[in-house]
Amino acid sequence: MNEAATSGAENKGYDRLEKDLTAVKNDVAHLSQQISEAVTALTAMAQNQARRGFKQARSNVDSAVSDASDRAGLVATAAQNAAASVGDTLAEVIQERPVATLALAMGIGFLIGVTWRR
Repeated sequence: MNEAATSGAENKGYDRLEKDLTAVKNDVAHLSQQISEAVTALTAMAQNQARRGFKQARSNVDSAVSDASDRAGLVATAAQNAAASVGDTLAEVIQERPVATLALAMGIGFLIGVTWRR
């Protein structure tokens, strides 16, 4: 009988071990599922943040280009106004003092010629 009791105890131990092993397998499968879901959620969050960052960067670039374009337009307008003003002033001076203007032009031409000879 001793053999029968030992055999019964071994069967109970084996059954308990089998149940524990099945429980561990189920826990590992459940944990794997949870990890998979967490990775999927993190990936979705990262993609959303990347999209938001890209949209923000694109908006910043568009804004900078628009600002630069506006400033370039203002500078061009100011340069045109200055050139027109200088042109008007020169026209007035030429009309008021044609001889002085001619003498000045000849003097500047002479200075440029002397400078180029050296």
